[in-house]
Amino acid sequence: MKRRIILDLAVTLDGFIEGKNGEVDWCIMDSEMGFINFLNQIDTIFYGRKSYDLWGQFTPEIEQTDTEEEIWGLVHSKEKYVFSRTQKGTDNKAIFINDNILEEVNKFKNKPGKDIWLYGGASLITTFINLGLVDEFRLSVHPVILGVGKPMFIDINQRLNLKMVNTKTFSSGVVQLIYHLNGK
Repeated sequence: MKRRIILDLAVTLDGFIEGKNGEVDWCIMDSEMGFINFLNQIDTIFYGRKSYDLWGQFTPEIEQTDTEEEIWGLVHSKEKYVFSRTQKGTDNKAIFINDNILEEVNKFKNKPGKDIWLYGGASLITTFINLGLVDEFRLSVHPVILGVGKPMFIDINQRLNLKMVNTKTFSSGVVQLIYHLNGK
């Protein structure tokens, strides 16, 4: 079976993935949401360069919980690929991909392995959606309205019909919606 690319995003009720200053303090980390199960389902993470610079090597503060420690340990155990028009080569933690995105990503999808997490940011998400590369959309809608911020989807160039696969409601007020791209 082909590996799937999963876009997993926390989003506000009004469709933002970050506040206007990049803040994500509204994002609820809820153990009920099964994020560790999700991390065990993937073995590769795709980042845009800005997201990688911010989060690719992120280590939480000292007073982290065991769950946070486990989450970041799992995140950092994955193969990481960074899509960048400018940064070349690799560092010892990630491999950089500069062009032929469709071709390169289809090679990944055909290699044996677990699913792939499309981490983002926004322009990489747009590119992947417009190339038809996202197989599953996992959106965790948080009970907050920001009014302003970075929108979840920008510059999408075609209509996508999705198939609802699952919904879950958590006691935190987060609702998780899982959609597959029709026909995948």
